This record gives sequence, C-alpha cells and structure tokens, in this order.
Amino acid sequence: MSHYPAAIDSALVGTYPAHTKSGGGYFYDDVLEFRVWCRPWQGAPDEFDGEIYYYAFATYEQAKAFSDATAGSEQPLVLVRQREWIDEPVSNQFIHKRGERLTEWLVEWLPDGKREEQSIELFMRQGGGV
Repeated sequence: MSHYPAAIDSALVGTYPAHTKSGGGYFYDDVLEFRVWCRPWQGAPDEFDGEIYYYAFATYEQAKAFSDATAGSEQPLVLVRQREWIDEPVSNQFIHKRGERLTEWLVEWLPDGKREEQSIELFMRQGGGV
C-alpha cells in the first residue's frame, strides 16, 4: 500500500510536457506521474548529449526505487494537474484561480493537498490557513 496516490491514468505516464510550472497552488486535483530527473554531470548515464532528462513512473514506489538505484538522479517529484488553485503573487495575498495548470510538486505536499469541493473556500475564509 502506497503512502501516495498513483497516477490517475497509467497509460498517459510519460506523455505530459517536460516543461511545466514548478510548485505552488496549495491544492491539486490529479496525480499525473512521478518524475525522476537525471543529471549526467552528476553521474547519470548521458542519454541526451549532456542535457538533463527525466523518467516518468505511475507510482511513487517505482520512482523512488529508480532514484535510489541511479547515480546522478534526484529524488522523485510529482506532476499534478490543478483545475483550481491558489495563486500567491506576494506573501499572504491569495487569489483563487481556475483553469488547467500542470506543475511539479514535492511528493511530501500530496497528503494535505488534494482539493475537495470546499477546500479553497475554507482556505480563503481562514485567511490562507487550512
């Protein structure tokens, strides 16, 4: 049993764009994939002419096992989809946003970040604290 949710559609793992947002938003709607970024200059196999690259996995455990066994790799990140999120352009100024946003998160943010119907409303009502 995983501590983290698996990708919502394992058939789509590895098909999402490499360049996405990074962090933020406070809430997520879907886990899309787990990514392990590899850096050849730190010992990862040089598969793309010295460029950084990643492998995508459907579960955290798969990503973590790969990361632990691969020199020059980072710890797993998670790619999430946000349909509604919180923008914080300056500290403690919160703006409710809607649309589709793909962003890489720290895996540790997943347990408290799944958006429920009232999550953002409660967040905003409490002045940014959940």
